[in-house]
Amino acid sequence: MPDGLRLAARDPDDLAVIAGCLQDAIVPIADIAFLPDEERFVMVANRFRWEAASDGVSRGKFERVNCGVSFEGVSGVKSQGIDLRQREDMLSLLTVRAEDGAVVMVFAGGGQIRLEIGEIACHVEDIGEPWPTRWRPSHPDLDER
Repeated sequence: MPDGLRLAARDPDDLAVIAGCLQDAIVPIADIAFLPDEERFVMVANRFRWEAASDGVSRGKFERVNCGVSFEGVSGVKSQGIDLRQREDMLSLLTVRAEDGAVVMVFAGGGQIRLEIGEIACHVEDIGEPWPTRWRPSHPDLDER
């Protein structure tokens, strides 16, 4: 896919860019895995293509695409408000942020996944072709500000 997203993050500023790209991604719990022997956390997110959204406003058509996300150097994973055993559940990613010794993914409904890391090493890459959607995520409580 020639125009697909492909980014890497090595510091909190880089991670903020990735967070913006992944905002409102739908993440099936079945597509989340921690590989402790490899010190790697991976997931596939169905992300809204915010970078193409302005083109769709007049047409009422937007796009989503599957996106592979990986974090290297992960020594542990903790979740709060999310039961990772509920493999059929879907999560809506709000943001990803760096904290001291960790990366935290914040999901709608108050759930979080915390990755214990030594340093930020994240890669994201679109997988396959985008598909159309008529639905643009909105945040009425934030949009009114």
